[in-house]
Amino acid sequence: MNAMTVSTELELKSFVLLRLGDRRFAVAADQTAELVAPSRVFRFPHRTPKIEGVILRRGRIVPVCDVAEKLIGKYLTSRRFYLIALRRYGPRNEWVALPVTGECELINAELTAASASDEPHVAGWLSHAGDVIEVLSLDALTPGPDEFATSPTASEPPTAQPTHRNDAEARP
Repeated sequence: MNAMTVSTELELKSFVLLRLGDRRFAVAADQTAELVAPSRVFRFPHRTPKIEGVILRRGRIVPVCDVAEKLIGKYLTSRRFYLIALRRYGPRNEWVALPVTGECELINAELTAASASDEPHVAGWLSHAGDVIEVLSLDALTPGPDEFATSPTASEPPTAQPTHRNDAEARP
């Protein structure tokens, strides 16, 4: 192995490519927990922007953040998977579920840093299979602690409403 090969390999980082509609985006692989099949989304009264509801995963309540409207200009009508990713809140990490419409792919690529003119949700850019792909900054794209608000009916306890009614899913 020569010095050029070692240098090139050291600059490559792992990313998960995800599909939203016709576009592909990337998330750093170290920010990705898992890819899961769609499950029930529980909706309840809240005023937190960008939160669609929550799913239950591995004993955790995971907020579902549909970022498609911000990224592609429309809401997703169908979902194939949820990409469970890590969102950093200062020193803490929390899971968020991002709905995706197609297969995800793990790749290694060189990251080009975002410029000052890029949107805040762009952490950088990468090139893969002839496409230039946005690398997402989940911290800028998903709501943070300062955006969480109390329910408009704070005196009443929230009641979870599943989006799918299937008795087979409700059984343990």
